[in-house]
Amino acid sequence: MVELLKGIAASDGVAVAKAYLLVQPDLSFKQNNVEDTAAEEKRLDDALAASSAELEKIRDKAAKSLGEEEAQVFDAHLMVLSDPEMIGQIKQHIQDNKVNAESSLKEVTDMYIGMFEAMDDNAYMQERAADIRDVTKRVLAHLLGVTLPDPSMIDEEVVVVAHDLTPSDTAQLDKNFVKAFVTDIGGRTSHSAIMARSLEIPAIVGTKEITAKAKDGDLLAVNGITGETIVNPTDEQAAEYKKAGEEYATQKAEWDKLKDAETVTADGKHFELAANIGTPKDLEGVHNNGAEAIGLYRTEFLYMDSSDFPTEDDQFEAYKAVLEGMGDKPVVVRTMDIGGDKELPYLTLPHEMNPFLGYRALRISLSELGDDMFRTQLRALLRASVYGNLRIMFPMVATLKEFRAAKKLFNEEKEKLVKEGVKVSDTIQVGIMIEIPAAAVLADKFAKEVDFFSIGTNDLIQYTMAADRMNERVSYLYQPYNPSILRLIKNVIDAAHAEGKWAGMCGEMAGDQTAVPLLMGMGLDEFSMSATSVLRTRSLMKRLSTTDMAELADKALKECDTMEEVEELVKQYVK
Repeated sequence: MVELLKGIAASDGVAVAKAYLLVQPDLSFKQNNVEDTAAEEKRLDDALAASSAELEKIRDKAAKSLGEEEAQVFDAHLMVLSDPEMIGQIKQHIQDNKVNAESSLKEVTDMYIGMFEAMDDNAYMQERAADIRDVTKRVLAHLLGVTLPDPSMIDEEVVVVAHDLTPSDTAQLDKNFVKAFVTDIGGRTSHSAIMARSLEIPAIVGTKEITAKAKDGDLLAVNGITGETIVNPTDEQAAEYKKAGEEYATQKAEWDKLKDAETVTADGKHFELAANIGTPKDLEGVHNNGAEAIGLYRTEFLYMDSSDFPTEDDQFEAYKAVLEGMGDKPVVVRTMDIGGDKELPYLTLPHEMNPFLGYRALRISLSELGDDMFRTQLRALLRASVYGNLRIMFPMVATLKEFRAAKKLFNEEKEKLVKEGVKVSDTIQVGIMIEIPAAAVLADKFAKEVDFFSIGTNDLIQYTMAADRMNERVSYLYQPYNPSILRLIKNVIDAAHAEGKWAGMCGEMAGDQTAVPLLMGMGLDEFSMSATSVLRTRSLMKRLSTTDMAELADKALKECDTMEEVEELVKQYVK
């Protein structure tokens, strides 16, 4: 049956491929009494063998894509599967109690998990609990005859369908096979959407019901430009989508011709177009799309992709790789932004009613809990600074006191390294991310002490409008062109320029084709966006005059009352 679903267009592109449901299966079961215990033991042996074969494949793929060190976690899982003592106990439980393999597996593994978790003074043994939990889930799935989804093992062209995608899920997607993804929830500024743009995978989020409407193997037609998905399209509809995909590819080829061009407006004004990245691997996309700088390096992925706190040397190598890869082009590195929806399994944070307004980012870095972690990161950045044009940015700054405290720690670690004889650059700029309205309002005071501002519109908008950007019920309040948002942005830009500082933007608004003309008119200096948006934005800027855009921005700020009026005004100026 043909179903048309409308969602939020999160990443441009068009695709037609089979659905791959990334949905956790139901692993519930009942305890059953059995007479033939030998048959239950064989069922267990078959499930263990199938699980081992799966993990061997996953391990090989992880070793090739992530490296041997990252793949070692699967060695631990394979050891659990072949542990004769634990398997012997499961089989003994089947024989003694005459119950099914599922029940015996759960009984014995729960005992081991509880035992290892109780070892508070032994982190290594506590990690074994997580290994046993993961392995048990896989074996149980085989016993129940259901499939555990694994995005890293996709080896054919598919459209991934999920309720939501975590950053780690998205990071495992291979764009050679994953042609698009569609989710029930999420917004254009959710981390999965942002990563989809980095990977150049078409994406639609917030459809509300894609997991209920699509089954594994159904054909899906996805238009990430319009936000429309068709489940089981007719031949004619599939052909239309394929044609739209070809037209988009042709348009992209035109934009690609601007890869080595300067970002200059119709009246000769230059703007800096930068890219947002999450890992050193993203440099390829930065260069392929002709970005002139990196305006946001999200360092939290170093932490999220690690099983423990990344060491100073690990971080140094990552920062060095990016700085060297960019030559003398600016690289803005945001210090760790953990918290909110970005959690670390090895860092226990307090449960909070509203984590986005709670203990996160710089607030952790400046606390006793985060002090060592923050100083380690600062040292790694300082050591790497001699390999390129480094700029450091602190996230979630609300008060001048916070900035001063962070800058003090930066200076302390710099002084220590210099005393140790370590070379450190003397030209590092230190700035802040403007994402809290309090900082935007007080920008004139901050501008006297920081080297630059980078406006993080994703959070600035949700905090200003008091509307969670991940909540579909209030998504109508996520209004990037609302005059209140535009006035805050203009205030930040003017405050920076009054002190001879530069102002950039690293939120998704920087690559928004409706917002770009307004931001040009306000005098924003640097636009940082998903690398895939750079050439499209360069093409737009080349058609526009800053004089006309200044007039547009002035009218929007003074005469418009609503976001809709601003959008209409932009259409009149940009045709």
